[in-house]
Amino acid sequence: MRSLILAGLWTVSTMAFPFVADVPGIDTSALRTARRSPHDKRQSTCPFNPNHPGAASYNSKYSYTGAKNGLPGTGVGGIKVPADGDTAHTFEAPGPNDIRGPCPGLNAAANHHFLSHDGITTFNELVDMQQNLYNVGYDLAVLLATIGVALDGDIVTEKLSIGCDATSRTSVAGSLLGPEVGLNGHNTFEADTSLTRNDFFLANGDDYSFNGTLFKMMSNTCQNNFNRDNLALYRFQRYQQSKADNANFYFGPKTVLLYGAASFLYSLFPSLGNSGVPDLATMKYFFGAQDGGNGGYTFNNQEQIPPNWYNRKTPFRTTDAAEEVAALYLKYPVLFGGNVGKNNFNALSYGPITNGNFAASAQNVWCLLYQVATENVPSSLTEVLVLPLQVVTWATGKLNPVFKDSGCPLKVP
Repeated sequence: MRSLILAGLWTVSTMAFPFVADVPGIDTSALRTARRSPHDKRQSTCPFNPNHPGAASYNSKYSYTGAKNGLPGTGVGGIKVPADGDTAHTFEAPGPNDIRGPCPGLNAAANHHFLSHDGITTFNELVDMQQNLYNVGYDLAVLLATIGVALDGDIVTEKLSIGCDATSRTSVAGSLLGPEVGLNGHNTFEADTSLTRNDFFLANGDDYSFNGTLFKMMSNTCQNNFNRDNLALYRFQRYQQSKADNANFYFGPKTVLLYGAASFLYSLFPSLGNSGVPDLATMKYFFGAQDGGNGGYTFNNQEQIPPNWYNRKTPFRTTDAAEEVAALYLKYPVLFGGNVGKNNFNALSYGPITNGNFAASAQNVWCLLYQVATENVPSSLTEVLVLPLQVVTWATGKLNPVFKDSGCPLKVP
């Protein structure tokens, strides 16, 4: 029955794609709605681990913030992670059959069994892990888990690969959006201008592997202080670099997530979070970076929580993330849009973005994050990802309760 429903979900759109501003030379008859971007890499070699352990369980002795089963924890942090004696969350490097992806924070969580060690996780695991490990606020934990599962995973099983396409393990009957590409999928969580990952089109689709040259560039810019000012500059440098080098460069609405990810380096990764020191030693642990000689870096496959590490004292909520995204962006504002060939940049308009210019207030960021999860959003200059009603219904069911006081217009499917 489900396959019959899926067959009728998709039709070719003849809309004029008003989000594209001034795109010369494009035949609009070629524009189409997208189930998935054809640029998503299908990894035939995605690791397969027949042992799916699930995340290590929490107990009364090692409860951290007390988050369990996708429900809110206490939000009281300043807790040592892993706690002394908690052998269930001891670091274990990934094996050749374990999936890892572009997000060092998730990779480290899986390596410590806060997520399933094989890299196939669930909505509830993601919500619990973010609270217990990093003391992310429940609202932001739900938002990020919802975006991940809705756009890159399966809303029926609520499973997600933290890396490559593992549809056979995340879905039981095929996905509403076609293959479930996992977090490696281009232009959802992963996008051009990543801190330490290649642009999709500059690396034959490898937008998920650690790039030591980029880590060195980030380190040189930040000079042992990965704070807001320095990371804002580095994000600007990566934008200029990608825009100049990548003929298919795209910087769309979902790219606000990359600013959020940058803020994690000084808000979540230091011991005690925003009260701690965002130094190079800390980043090397989380990114799995080791000295490679001549000032360069190589990947050691050991993304992990630093020794004697404590999570932040107060929860990092959606409002905090929105404020950081706006602050990072406003340090060095750039245009949203993309290249149609080298040296041919075209701006886009969507929501608070007009002709490429983003009205970057914390409120606009907050509402844009909701839109990314619940509305049809441009996934390139020539494509828009149309979310089926079932996906929208699932996403709004998760998000509307935590956004009810946001002041954002909420969608009622």
